Amino acid sequence: MERHASCHCGKLVLHCTGEPAKVSLCHCFDCQRRTGSLFSVAAFFRRSSVELPAGMAKAFRRASASGFAVSFHFCPECGSTLWWEPERLPDLIGVAAGAFADPDFPMPQQAVWGDERHGWIELPPEIPLHARNPVKAAPPE
Repeated sequence: MERHASCHCGKLVLHCTGEPAKVSLCHCFDCQRRTGSLFSVAAFFRRSSVELPAGMAKAFRRASASGFAVSFHFCPECGSTLWWEPERLPDLIGVAAGAFADPDFPMPQQAVWGDERHGWIELPPEIPLHARNPVKAAPPE
């Protein structure tokens, strides 16, 4: 299986092979601000399964609640965030699920940061909702 994700203007395109290792929906305020929506859906692929576009993307790096930084890569032309690299998951690359523009894309396996979810959003019962992210130790100093 090969999938292509692109930014809004189409200048950045990712090529992903195989199925995502995990699809996760996040309700955190940081994802809400980043997307301009009420949540984000990430498809996490093995790094070896993703062909990144050369050179053009801009990056924004920030701390996260896990204690590990995350680098978000976006198109300098249209501003779409296309992928991110979470330090806490170094073997995975998160890709914005909506960037695949595929209504048959796999459903999220989990929802995180439910503590910051808008109360009127109802998820399908098959998606477990966690109050925060799964706990993982902070990086050594």
